[in-house]
Amino acid sequence: MAEQIISLLKEILPDEDILLQERMEKHTSFRIGGPADVFVMPENTSQIRHVIEACRSCGMPWFVLGNGTNLLVSDQGFRGVVIQIGKKMSHSEADGERIIAGAGALLSGIALLARNNALTGMEFAGGIPGSLGGAAWMNAGAYGGEMKDILTEVTLLSEDGEEKTVPYKDLQPGYRTTLIQERGDLVIGAVLTLTKGDPEAIRQRMQELQQKRNEKQPLEYPSAGSTFKRPEGYFAGKLISDAGLRGYQVGGARVSDKHAGFVINTGGAAARDVMQLMQDVQEKVYSMFGVTLEREVRLLGDF
Repeated sequence: MAEQIISLLKEILPDEDILLQERMEKHTSFRIGGPADVFVMPENTSQIRHVIEACRSCGMPWFVLGNGTNLLVSDQGFRGVVIQIGKKMSHSEADGERIIAGAGALLSGIALLARNNALTGMEFAGGIPGSLGGAAWMNAGAYGGEMKDILTEVTLLSEDGEEKTVPYKDLQPGYRTTLIQERGDLVIGAVLTLTKGDPEAIRQRMQELQQKRNEKQPLEYPSAGSTFKRPEGYFAGKLISDAGLRGYQVGGARVSDKHAGFVINTGGAAARDVMQLMQDVQEKVYSMFGVTLEREVRLLGDF
C-alpha cells in the first residue's frame, strides 16, 4: 500500500513536497509526536483534492494539518498521510477594509498586515499561534474576541471535492466550534472584514495584549495553548488550580505553575505523559467539583 500511495503522490507533487517517516514533533507546538508514514505539502486546492483522491483509492487514512498548535500526536506517529496546509498556502493581501488570505497564513502575520494597513479588529488574534484555517475551523478566540467577529467568508473544500465559498455566519460559529467540524470540510482560505483605525492605537493594543500573554502564559515552554475548553460558568485553569494540580507532573509533562490551564512539555515529554496527565486532571476536577473538563487539544494517532 505504501508503494502504491507514494507512486500516486509523485504524479501530483514534486518529490521535495513528499516526506517519508517525517517526525511530527517537528510540526507541533508541543514538540511531541512520532513519524507520519507520509507527509505532503500541497500548494493549491487542486493538489489537495488529488492527494485525497489518491488516499481514498489506496484506502489510506489522511489528516489535514495546519500549524500544529492545537494537536497532540501519539508516540507511534500516524499510519497514513498528513496533508499540511502551511507556508505554500499562506498568501495574504489587504483590499480596502478586507484581508484575503490562504488557510496556511499565520494569524500573527495577518494581524501585522492589518496593523500595517491601519485596519483594526484583529488585535486580539495577533498572539494566537495558529493558522487561519485552524482558527476558522474552531472559531478561535482570545481576550474577548473571536474569529466570528471578523471572518465574513470562508472557502471550503467538501469531502466530495467541491470548492465553495460561504458566509462564515452560516457555519454557526460558537465557542470553539463550527459546522465545519461536523461536515468534515477543509478550510482553503477566508476573507476578514475589519475597519479603519489609528495605526498607533492598533500597535499599542497589540503590544498590550502580547505583554499580558508574556506575563500570564508559559510561552517559554512547548505547549498546545489552553488544554481544556472553558466549562460553562467556570474557568478551567481556576478549577485545576483549586484542585491542587498546579505543578502536577507526569514524566516530562506538567501543569504549568504560571497558568494551570496549560499543560507544558518541560523537555522530552512523551505523548503518553501528556495523555495521562490530562486524564488525571479531568478525574480530579470531576471528583472535587463535579465538572467535566473537555479537551481542547486534538489527538492524532493511537493512544
